[in-house]
Amino acid sequence: MKSLLLLSACGLCLGAAACAPRTPATARVALDCPSDRGDLKLTATAPDRKSCTYVTSEGDEVSLRLIPVSAGYEAALQPVEQELQGEVMTDQEAAKVAGAKAAESVGKASSATASEAAKAAKEASDDALLHVQEARKDHDEDGPNKVTVGDDDDHGGHADINLPGIHISADDDKDSAKIDVGGVHIDGGEDGATIRTSREVRLRGEALSPQKRGFRATYILAKDNLKDGWKTVGYEAAGPKTGPIAVAVFKVHEGHRRNVSEDIKRLVRENGGV
Repeated sequence: MKSLLLLSACGLCLGAAACAPRTPATARVALDCPSDRGDLKLTATAPDRKSCTYVTSEGDEVSLRLIPVSAGYEAALQPVEQELQGEVMTDQEAAKVAGAKAAESVGKASSATASEAAKAAKEASDDALLHVQEARKDHDEDGPNKVTVGDDDDHGGHADINLPGIHISADDDKDSAKIDVGGVHIDGGEDGATIRTSREVRLRGEALSPQKRGFRATYILAKDNLKDGWKTVGYEAAGPKTGPIAVAVFKVHEGHRRNVSEDIKRLVRENGGV
């Protein structure tokens, strides 16, 4: 699970570009919604072609959207994040669902994707700690770069790593882990994990340009308390910083499956022009 989580998160930061054009790329005014893309099957396209929807054979749902940008792409993505956060049940809703499951007296075990994600984040921090200690065994660890670990009764199980480009904090007592490595941010807790990635990229056809006028971003909520039985929700976004940008909002039943993830990324990057 540890490797799957980190590979899935880090894999969201990979991509390619082509040759540089002599004129700027033209902003997209409508989406290209193919009838299928891998396991994604088209179900509907809006008349203005600013949105279209897909499903998978497993019942996962994807909504592809073309979103304008006025105050920066980060601000344009905020309403999408708020929409996804609305998929997290309130305490009252979670209690009602728990009560219903108890009344059914069915001994079905959930996949516990989010709990495993939190544990995987902690395991990842432990592995990173071992690598850091190995790499720095012949160096003085005093100064701005700090590596601390505790596993006794006084300090509890924790690890804190602060090195250039690597920031990891894990606490067994709180069942939490925060990882910030190379533009990948993982915030794991007892109820699940939130994963973010964001980076500047060159637009398609501008591989030789000194400027990176595009971006790619990912937002994933892997929670135990999502509504309607979802295990993972989030978005994949890409496009020119000035917009319009392509955003795929996804809802997945059994975790963020790698093949579906690749299909979504391909669809977004084709429409985002990165």
